[in-house]
Amino acid sequence: MPHLKKLKKHKILLDTHVWLWSMVGSSTLSKDFSNAFENILETQQVLISPMSIWEIGMLVDKKRIEISMDVSDWVDQALDVPGIQLCPITPRIAIQSTRLPGNVHGDPVDRLLIATAFEENAVLVSCDKKILEFGSDKFITVFNPANT
Repeated sequence: MPHLKKLKKHKILLDTHVWLWSMVGSSTLSKDFSNAFENILETQQVLISPMSIWEIGMLVDKKRIEISMDVSDWVDQALDVPGIQLCPITPRIAIQSTRLPGNVHGDPVDRLLIATAFEENAVLVSCDKKILEFGSDKFITVFNPANT
């Protein structure tokens, strides 16, 4: 089942924007996702890729997002949330990101997230249309957390 309708007891990998929105309680995220996210934090694993940390740093540096504190402090606090786990980029993930099947766009961060989800057998939680479309190919399982 490549597109989940509901999250229950799944290991999840958050796309960068979903991680940011989850940490600030964005109304972009559905109430169902927010409730499932809290439960998963308590019972399962919520994975974060180091690439998301890099991406947040770049977004702050380019002034595309604002954070009310130094980005390093924000990342430290966000990674300190119980249930959040930093998932290293292993050699298998790095190589897998170059061997993705089908039609996936060339964004290296997204490719690494997809490969991480595959290697970790995790649901990739994203609102990115290209990632969600890629989930239709049954290589990874995806979940759209946005209010629809």
